[in-house]
Amino acid sequence: MLTRRSLILSAACLPFAHAARAATPEVFATHGIAIHGTDPVAYFRQSAQVDGDAGFALVWRGAEWRFSSAENRLAFEMDPLAYAPQYGGYCAYAMAQGAVAPTVPEAWTVHEGKLYLNFSTGVRDLWRQDIPGHVAAADDHWPRVIGG
Repeated sequence: MLTRRSLILSAACLPFAHAARAATPEVFATHGIAIHGTDPVAYFRQSAQVDGDAGFALVWRGAEWRFSSAENRLAFEMDPLAYAPQYGGYCAYAMAQGAVAPTVPEAWTVHEGKLYLNFSTGVRDLWRQDIPGHVAAADDHWPRVIGG
């Protein structure tokens, strides 16, 4: 349901979203580091945002991924697609709209065994209003939106 608040939050995200460009990297990474250095495995194993450590890092799909433990790094190494965020770590809500936007690690959702990140916690609230519908729309746009 569209509310005034949801329209305002969507509008706030738009300046940071952009339409498809062939030069968009497959994985959203700030200074080459995925999820701003947050451990992607911890979202699943600890149900929390946990900072990763550069001492437990690896490179996958052109980005450095950091982990809070060797155990979490190994889990990711063994099955990165099980732990990596959907849509390359770009904003899932923006992807549902056919756009690309950055994300913050605190705006996360694990739904049906998959990790989704959003531009902000406010945008995450919009995402959570219809996760199945947004997933269907985002899946339809990905990876074409980044030129893949």
